[in-house]
Amino acid sequence: TIKDNYRLGEDIQSKVLAFAFGLSAEIERTLISQRTREALALRKESGKALGRPKGTPNAFHKLDGKEEVIRRMHASGHSYAAIARECGVCRKTVRLWIQAFSR
Repeated sequence: TIKDNYRLGEDIQSKVLAFAFGLSAEIERTLISQRTREALALRKESGKALGRPKGTPNAFHKLDGKEEVIRRMHASGHSYAAIARECGVCRKTVRLWIQAFSR
């Protein structure tokens, strides 16, 4: 409305114009959603996988170089939170690393 210099005020013309803009936006949103659903159904029908493809494993981990500290602290009974504070990461990162790499 600003670009085309429309003035939206309290008069009936402004209300009709605002209603028309809103209606056209709603119709466009519905059409986009419909096209998306149809494209996904067609892709699924053709047997192609939907969603983000699986990525390659990370070459770098936040805990690289801290393996010995983690193993030593874990073996001596420190909590995940204490290990995480020592390594500067969150508890979940430590827990997942221990589950994956300390077997």
